[in-house]
Amino acid sequence: MLARANRIVAATDYRRLVRSGRRAGGKLTLAYGRRSDPDSPMRMGVIVARNVGKAVVRNTVRRRIKAVGWSLARDTRGLDVVVRALPSAASADFADIDAEVRRLVVRLQERS
Repeated sequence: MLARANRIVAATDYRRLVRSGRRAGGKLTLAYGRRSDPDSPMRMGVIVARNVGKAVVRNTVRRRIKAVGWSLARDTRGLDVVVRALPSAASADFADIDAEVRRLVVRLQERS
């Protein structure tokens, strides 16, 4: 689980990132990112809509994305990211989700 300092919890922060943040997309997820204070820890939020699947599937996808975020938070600073799961993430295994989310976060960090 992500630490409190590494979570985006406010709806206004989610909206701000999705509407005005940089976007990077893959086959399983979309990521929206924006630079924050360089000394602050990376913050991450996850969106898994109903089109991904039933509750059990959505929760599994969300837990997998959060696990990737937990490992990324140790090495990444000064970035706010929201990851939106696409319906194809429901049938993907953890290794595929891990590789894609890492690739998208690195791309957002380079662009910002």
